[in-house]
Amino acid sequence: MEDGVKKFLYVNRKAPYGTIYALESLEVVLIGAAFDQDVSLAFLDDGVFQLVKSQDTKDIGVKNFSPTFRALGDYEVTKLFVEKESLDERGLTADDLQEIMWEDEDEDYAEKPSIRIISRTEMADVMSDQDVILSF
Repeated sequence: MEDGVKKFLYVNRKAPYGTIYALESLEVVLIGAAFDQDVSLAFLDDGVFQLVKSQDTKDIGVKNFSPTFRALGDYEVTKLFVEKESLDERGLTADDLQEIMWEDEDEDYAEKPSIRIISRTEMADVMSDQDVILSF
């Protein structure tokens, strides 16, 4: 724990629509980041569908909140971990995910990707390095 700042990992396991979990997670992440928490997100199981690009929700009558993920960099949320095995099991690849970038102030505002596709083993390592894990 650097400078007394706790690391928070928000684990997303649910599909983006059909339940309130995905939207609630995103809202809690934005609130936590606004209070200068060290925030990361993990996407596992059906949670990987939350990051799929070009979502169209008009036929199900709910607001498409997926573009909000692109604002996370403005809140200094720059670590979005996606489990490769969850993508593979659902027939998805990195190309199916939206591009989420952040600007690195230390490198003259160079844009860098926020999404990191990691293995199940690496995800376990990420989780073990956290102070607080909240699952949605």
